[in-house]
Amino acid sequence: MLLSYCLLRRSPLLPIFLIVCVDVLGLALILPLLPFYSERLGASPMVVGLIVSTYAVCQLIGGPLLGRMSDRMGRRPLLLVSQVGTFIGFLILAYANQLWLVFLSRIIDGLTAGNLSLAQAYISDVTKPEDRAKSFALIGIAFGLGFLIGPAISGYLAARFGYQYPIFGAAALSFTSILCTYFLLPSQDPVHTDDERRFTILAWGRYAEFFKRPGLAPLLWQFFIFTFSFALFMSGFPLFAERRFTWHDKPFGPREVGYVYAYVGLLGIILQGGLIGRLVKRFGEQKLIRFGFFFAAIGFGMLGFSYGIPMLLVQSGLTGVGTGGMRPALTSLITQKASRSEQGTVLGLTQSLMSVSQITAPFIGGLLINLYWLKAWALLGAAVSALGLLL
Repeated sequence: MLLSYCLLRRSPLLPIFLIVCVDVLGLALILPLLPFYSERLGASPMVVGLIVSTYAVCQLIGGPLLGRMSDRMGRRPLLLVSQVGTFIGFLILAYANQLWLVFLSRIIDGLTAGNLSLAQAYISDVTKPEDRAKSFALIGIAFGLGFLIGPAISGYLAARFGYQYPIFGAAALSFTSILCTYFLLPSQDPVHTDDERRFTILAWGRYAEFFKRPGLAPLLWQFFIFTFSFALFMSGFPLFAERRFTWHDKPFGPREVGYVYAYVGLLGIILQGGLIGRLVKRFGEQKLIRFGFFFAAIGFGMLGFSYGIPMLLVQSGLTGVGTGGMRPALTSLITQKASRSEQGTVLGLTQSLMSVSQITAPFIGGLLINLYWLKAWALLGAAVSALGLLL
């Protein structure tokens, strides 16, 4: 145990991987469950979309502040703040017996949501530019592991014991993540800068500067398109699958949706666990992004015309392969276009773009599914991914 502890202390990427993996595992327990949990409390598909969008609005406010503060105060303290907020949000969600408590839990979690961008900023602090795509793939592996294990466990617990139990599990994992950060993650010196800009909810216009940089602007737009299509799929698929697919003559529920997410997570582990480094060396990040948008567009298009399990597995595989390689490649290129003193800020910006996607995509998707326009929902994802390919 002591040897393992020393090794973790010496290599900051290992504890970061562990922290992100535990965080994502907790998130993966919630994602396939939240739509069904909200529906039990009387939510329509459109209200479910509003719940996800509310979280994203709060994330849009809190994400840039956490990123900027981490540049000045260090990544570790702000990561702890973010994780404590997630833990409190999960506890409120577990005991929610009315919809307003579900909204409150997502508001608290959203205002302190910055785990992913702070972890990415930490990785960029301790890695060389040429190694970042491979290092950022650690987050992809953590996502893959989380979505391989978490949704399957969530579906099993929800079907066997009740909807509260996966949420209690997510809260326990969140608390474990706090302990990992406190005891395992080495502190890094804050990135001091003479730049006195403050990126707050009252100064969003200053983000426009990053969209004027020739090398950075296209990557930011591609990142926004990627996160929009990903948010559309993750927020809408449970409600889509409940209305489109059956298993043993029963509509899909948390268990079946969880198994599909687990399958996508397995593909992510295979892609990012051993292939991403070789693919980057052979094709480069930009080609990987193009391939990713292409497969995502094909996968979404197929989903609109899928009615059976075999076609669903093919579609999910294409979408998983497409989106799995884009996140580390895009994040790597974006951080290479920013100076070291701007790492937290620019990754906070990507978190904000993700928030904008998560505000708009779930609401639009929920509205389409509420109208029972299931095919239109899938084709919207295909069209957005195709736009990313055109860029």
